[in-house]
Amino acid sequence: MSSLTPAASVLGLALVLSPIADVQAAELQILAGGAMTGPLRELGAQFERASGHKLVFRFGTTPELIKLATTGGPFDLGVVPREVLKDAAARARFAAGPTTDIARVGLGVAVRSGAPKPDVGTSEALKQTLLKAQSIATIPASAAGAQVFRVFDSLGISEAMKAKTKVQTGPAQIVEAVAKGEAELGVFLINVLTAPGLDVVGPFPAELQQEVVFTASVAVNTKEGEAAKAFITYLTTSAAAAVIKAKGMEPFLRSPSP
Repeated sequence: MSSLTPAASVLGLALVLSPIADVQAAELQILAGGAMTGPLRELGAQFERASGHKLVFRFGTTPELIKLATTGGPFDLGVVPREVLKDAAARARFAAGPTTDIARVGLGVAVRSGAPKPDVGTSEALKQTLLKAQSIATIPASAAGAQVFRVFDSLGISEAMKAKTKVQTGPAQIVEAVAKGEAELGVFLINVLTAPGLDVVGPFPAELQQEVVFTASVAVNTKEGEAAKAFITYLTTSAAAAVIKAKGMEPFLRSPSP
């Protein structure tokens, strides 16, 4: 549940929407990282009710988002891992200039609900837990998955973990694989692992921790620039930050709201 009250939501949205009060309702096509599904669904519904705009989300992994940005047809804005914008072709589809960081989240480990929780409190403990595991579920073809494998590499266990990895296609599939016992450990962004059917063991130790940062930008060819900017602005208010935090992520707060 979000700690955001209806009054705070309305006041926060009123502040954001007042400059575009006379703008005709738009349909915004939004590219977004899969790990942002929870907060964006909730915040999007609030924005729709207050603004009259309709939001259509297309969630995906980093490679999927790059493909959508470059070949997937028109879109109006993105809330995507920074890694998406490191691809030159994808970056060219977004407006030039700074982007707006929205949220960040680190890596963690989870087991099936009720299963014993292994030790992940130190680098050596995490290494031994991973080596002893029969299998892990993660998404190698994602920004977070790439970070997971960088940690494996730093621990010197990359080859051993490749044989244990059950490759998943999206965050929901990680949860399902671990909850059903198809994989012993879920190793991914900790907010994704905070889900029914799973028990979070803990975050990666501080010395190994990696974070994915989700950043927002308007599309270079959007015809709904004002509405797109308004949604990005709302994502940086304290009202939105409460939702983001409740969903297990750390918000970047810029815009004040009552």
